[in-house]
Amino acid sequence: MGVDALSLEPADDFYRAQYARRPEGLAQAEEGEAGFDPLRLFYYLLQYRWLILAAAVLAIIVGMIVTLMQTPKYEAAARLEILVPSAKVFDDLQVVSEGTDLRAFLTAREKIRSRALAERVVYELNLSENANFLFPEPNIAVSNLFDRAFGRSEPRSLDDIAPEARERLAIARVRENLSAELVNNTSLMTVTFRDQNPEIAQQVVNQAAQSFIDQRLDQTSETSSLARQFIQEQVLQVKDRLQSSEEELVAYAKSEGLTIDDSNSSLILNSIRDINQALSQAVRERLDKGRWVTQIDAGSGASLPQVLESQGIQNLRDRVAELRSVYQQKLGTLKPAYPEMRQLSAQIGELESQIEQAIDVVTSSIRLEFQDAQTSEKQLRAELAELEAQQADFQDRNIRYTILKREVDSNRSQYESLIAKLNEVGVGSELRNQNAAIVDAAAVPRSPYSPRMPMNMAMSLALFMAGTAGFIYLRELLDNTFTVPAQLESELRLPVLGILPAIPVDGLDDALMDQQSALSEAYRSLRTSLQFTGTEGTPKSLLVTSSEASEGKSTSTYKLAEDFAVLGAKVLVIDADLRKPSLHRMFNTSNTIGLSNLLTSTISAEDMREIFKNTRFDNVRLLTSGTLPPNPADLLSSPKMAQLMRLFAERFDMIIIDAPPVLGLSDAPILSRLTEGTLLIVSSGQVGRKHAAAAVKRLRSTGANVIGAALTKLEVKKFDYNHGYGYVNSGYYTYDARPARLEDGSRGEKRDGIQKTISHWLRRIGFPGMSGSA
Repeated sequence: MGVDALSLEPADDFYRAQYARRPEGLAQAEEGEAGFDPLRLFYYLLQYRWLILAAAVLAIIVGMIVTLMQTPKYEAAARLEILVPSAKVFDDLQVVSEGTDLRAFLTAREKIRSRALAERVVYELNLSENANFLFPEPNIAVSNLFDRAFGRSEPRSLDDIAPEARERLAIARVRENLSAELVNNTSLMTVTFRDQNPEIAQQVVNQAAQSFIDQRLDQTSETSSLARQFIQEQVLQVKDRLQSSEEELVAYAKSEGLTIDDSNSSLILNSIRDINQALSQAVRERLDKGRWVTQIDAGSGASLPQVLESQGIQNLRDRVAELRSVYQQKLGTLKPAYPEMRQLSAQIGELESQIEQAIDVVTSSIRLEFQDAQTSEKQLRAELAELEAQQADFQDRNIRYTILKREVDSNRSQYESLIAKLNEVGVGSELRNQNAAIVDAAAVPRSPYSPRMPMNMAMSLALFMAGTAGFIYLRELLDNTFTVPAQLESELRLPVLGILPAIPVDGLDDALMDQQSALSEAYRSLRTSLQFTGTEGTPKSLLVTSSEASEGKSTSTYKLAEDFAVLGAKVLVIDADLRKPSLHRMFNTSNTIGLSNLLTSTISAEDMREIFKNTRFDNVRLLTSGTLPPNPADLLSSPKMAQLMRLFAERFDMIIIDAPPVLGLSDAPILSRLTEGTLLIVSSGQVGRKHAAAAVKRLRSTGANVIGAALTKLEVKKFDYNHGYGYVNSGYYTYDARPARLEDGSRGEKRDGIQKTISHWLRRIGFPGMSGSA
C-alpha cells in the first residue's frame, strides 16, 4: 500500500500543529550590544597573551637598544630673581618703562633666549674655538654602541671652518639648548642649558645668567647718559621761552591798563559777583515782604508772624481775655447796666483799641520795609547792568591777556618738570640698579638627564602595546567568523547548547569511537543541553543543519544519535540531504534506496524491508537519502514527507534529520517546519557571522523553532576557557578510570505503550518487516 492511499490529516494541518507546539525558546535580546565589557577585554588578553608577551619583550629590548644608541646629555640649571623697580622712571618721556605685571618676567625670559645674549656667552667663554662644543656627538646613532663598547672617539678639527662660521655655529647651539622658565607664583626664573659635556653645561648657564645682568646694567647706564644730555638741552630751550612769554604778558597788561588779582580775575568781575549776591538777597527780601503785604491787604494782618510774636500785643490780648472772663462770671448776678459791669466793658473796649493800634503799627512798618526792598532791588539791578557793560569791554581786552598767561603757565610747568627729571637722572645713573640677581648658581651635573632607561622602556612599551592593541583590534575587526561562544549569543541571539573541540581529520574517527575522548564528552554535554530545550524535555524530532557546508552537521547527527541511543531511546536518523548525502558512509552502509524512493513511491515491496537500515548501535535506525532526485525541495515539501514524519514520530522515540545547509537552498527551511526543534551547527573560524545570522533569520521566517546552536571545530588550546566556559576545559575530557554507563529507562514504558500503534502504521504503508523491534 502506497503513501497516497493513506487517509491522514492534511499536510498543512500537520505544519500548523507542529508550529503551534513549538516552544517559545530563547527571548530576543535587546538591540545593540553592550558597551565596554572588562571581562571581554580580559578574555582578549588571555587569548593573545603570547603575542602581548612577545611585544612586551621586544619593546624592552628595543628600549634598551635605543637607550644605548643615545648620546648622554647633561643639564645644568641656575636660578635668577627678576627685580622689578617699584617706581617708574621718566614715564612722561618714555625713556624707561617698567611694570610689575607678568610682562616684565616674560620680557626677561625672551631676552635670555635672544641672539644678543648668546653672542655675549660665546664671546666670554670662547666657545667658537671649542671643537667638542661645535660638533657634538649625534643624539642617536648606531656608532654610539661601538663607541661605548670600545671607547673610541674621532678627533675633530676646526682648520677648515672660517671664524665667522664657527661663531654662527656656537651662537646657534647656545640658543638651541638654552631655555628659561618662570617658577609659578614667584619672581624666580630657572635658566637651564643642556650639553654632552657637564662642565660646558655649567659654564654656559652661569655665564648666561651673568650676561643677562651685565646686559641690563650697560643698557641702563647708556640710557641714563643719553637722557641727561637730552634733558639739559630741553631745560635751556624751555627757560628761554618762559622768560620771553612773561615779558610779553607784563607789557600787554600795562598797555591795556588791566588789573588782575592773584587768582587771574579782574576787579570788575569781583564786583559783579558781589552785586549778584546782594541782588539775590534783595529779591528774596522783596518776595517775603510782598507776601506779608498781600496778607495785610486781605485783612489778615493780625495773623502775621510779627504780630503773633509781639510780646506787648500778646499781653494786651491776655488782659482782654481775663476781663472777658470776669465779665462773664459777674453777668450771672449783675445786669449789664450795672456800674461795675459798664466799667469792665469800657476797659475791654479800651484794650481792644490798643491792640488794633499796635497791629496797625506793625503792618505799617512791614509796608515800609517792602517799599525799601523794592527800591534796593532797582538800584542793584541798575548797578549790575552798568558793571556788565564794563565787563564785556574788559573781556574783549582780556582774550589776548589770557592767551599770553596760558603760554607763561605752560612754559613754567615744563621748566619745573625738566628740572626734576634732570635731578632724577643724575641719581639714577649713579645707582646702576640691577634687573636680576643670581639666587643659585649652576653646579656641575653628576648624572645625565638623557637618556633615561626607564622612560625609554616605558615609551617603547607603550608604543608596542598600542601597536599590538591596534593589530588585535584590526584582526578582530576583520575576522568575521565566530571564535568564542559569546559571539554566537550576541550575534545570533541563540543559546549555545554545546561547544565541540576541533579534532584533526585523521583522528576524527578515533575520537568518535573513543567514548573517553574530548569530542565524545562534548557531544554528551550537547545531548544534555538538548534534553532541556523542549516543552516536555528532549524534542521528539530534531533537525540538524548549518549555514554552509562542511561545518560538522552530519558528524553531529551521527554522534547525537549514538548518545541518545545510549540512554535507551529508539532513534531514527534520516539523511535528508538529497543533494550531497554522507550519513551512509559514516554508518558504513549502502545508499541504494532511501528517503527519496519513499517519497516518490519508487520502491518495491521487497525493498521495503531494507529501507530502515540497522546500525552498529542497537537503538539507532538509519533512513538514507536514497537515489538523488532532480527536485529535492519539491519532494521535501510534499504532503508525503509530513505524513512520513507523523508515522515516524509514532514509531520512534526520537527523530534526528541531517539537512542540507540553509544558505542557497530551501531544503532546510522546509524540513524545519516538520520538526519540533532545529539545531544550528556553526563552525569556529569558518562561517561568516553575517552568513550565520542570515541562516537563522531565514529559518525563523519559515516558522522554525531554532532551539540553539552548537559551536564546532573550536581550538580549545587557543584560548583559556577556564575563565568563562569551565565546562569546555579540555582537562575534563579524559578520566583515569572508565566511567560506568548509565542506562536511561525513563522512556521504556512509553515505548511499550506505542509499540502497537507504530507497528500498525508501518504495516499500512507496506513495512511488514518493521512490526517487531526496530
